[in-house]
Amino acid sequence: MDEIPINPRPTDGFVEIIGQERTQQLAEALAVTRDLLGGATVWHVNSTAAGGGVSEMLQSVLSYPAAAGIRVRWIVIEGNDEFFGLTKRLHHLLHGSAGDGGQLGDEEHRLYERTIGPEERPLTTLVRAGDLVVLHDPQVLGLARCLSVRGATVIWSCHVGADEPNHETRRAWEFLLPYLTPTAAQTFTRAQYRWETLDPARVAVIPPCIDAFATKNKRLDDTAVGEILNAAGLVRDPQAGESAEFPRQDGSTGRVRNRVRMVQDAPLDPEAPIVCQISRWDPLKDHAGVMRAFAACVPPELGAQLVLAGPSPDSVDDDPESKETLAEIVATRDDLPPERRQRVHICSVPMDDLEENAAIINALQRRSGVIVQKSLAEGFGLTVAEAMWKGTPTIGSRVGGIQDQIESGESGLLVDPRSDDELGSAIESLLSKPAAAAEMAENARQRVAERYLAPSYLIAQQSLIRRVAGGSRQADPSAA
Repeated sequence: MDEIPINPRPTDGFVEIIGQERTQQLAEALAVTRDLLGGATVWHVNSTAAGGGVSEMLQSVLSYPAAAGIRVRWIVIEGNDEFFGLTKRLHHLLHGSAGDGGQLGDEEHRLYERTIGPEERPLTTLVRAGDLVVLHDPQVLGLARCLSVRGATVIWSCHVGADEPNHETRRAWEFLLPYLTPTAAQTFTRAQYRWETLDPARVAVIPPCIDAFATKNKRLDDTAVGEILNAAGLVRDPQAGESAEFPRQDGSTGRVRNRVRMVQDAPLDPEAPIVCQISRWDPLKDHAGVMRAFAACVPPELGAQLVLAGPSPDSVDDDPESKETLAEIVATRDDLPPERRQRVHICSVPMDDLEENAAIINALQRRSGVIVQKSLAEGFGLTVAEAMWKGTPTIGSRVGGIQDQIESGESGLLVDPRSDDELGSAIESLLSKPAAAAEMAENARQRVAERYLAPSYLIAQQSLIRRVAGGSRQADPSAA
């Protein structure tokens, strides 16, 4: 296992975004948690340091409790392709999808426990009785038993789920429930994701968040956007400068040096409107469906170009499907008629420098005229909140947490994920009616400020931590 460093960051910067009163509420919530925990540590454990929404969120939100004096540490477990293939199966099943159709029997339990087992000893050597551990998603849930025996209070945080349970979700829950018994509480991003047999008194609904001050979400002016995309080789603009600088988390200045890998017939027109989907190379993100809808239903006269962007597939340790999925997307593009294919660009963004990656994504989101998230299933969809925060007109599927974020017609548009025509019409509407699109985009930015920034997430999380940690200390006076 690896420990990921956390850089403390004070909450003061939120005043200009959410106001003094809300910022003070966050500071007080963190202070009360600090005083309750005393010298105890809050641990966060997951399966990757980069390449997914959970790791991205942890990279930013943990910095605020650390600055408030709470002892907080982040651990990433190790696994192999066989283990991550199994947990990706669980990921699909929790979304209600059959995934690879594989089994979840005794052999799969043995594989899961055989991989988790070697992580137990080093982790329990670090964790002390009285500490609190947040385990994120199915990959690490199997650690709950050894941590509970060690005397820690364990919370399981599940970031995925299905709007309506079905046979597939039931299979996943039957596999997971035995490992859930030692947990003191469970959190879900939506109330609908809570499994029917769980005790409601031990469940909290905490939507995830984005960090307004992270490199991915910091403000960039048009000059910086053009320079970053030009240096990365995404939009080659001879008029753009060459500095390609971006602000790093620690206050220093970075510069884009790595280049994206493009699959395209010709470079993007620097003047063309960009329609973009940015997400992991995952079948449930339905890149092929976005491509079909754009190529067949968005009029060429609008001059728009489609960019499907995601992380370099070699960089996401816990997602073994990504290479195969990207290859299928490229093959789908290759099969398009030439006049449609030339409007579609596939972009793999390097992950060698995570903040450089974030700066490129930030610039692409700000350069886009429309951002799409056409997921077939989605736990929440932080890319939607990112686009909304940047004031880019946004279209999302009417599934999962996306429909919590977007009020259709007010702060973006929601579409049926199975309808190419509906998505195509929505894209055409936003591109051809810029005034209406701009009004929705401004409403979207305000909605994110009120609901989906780090303060909202942290205040809700501190409430849960105080509830479970306070109860354990009343039950065990020695923990005080």
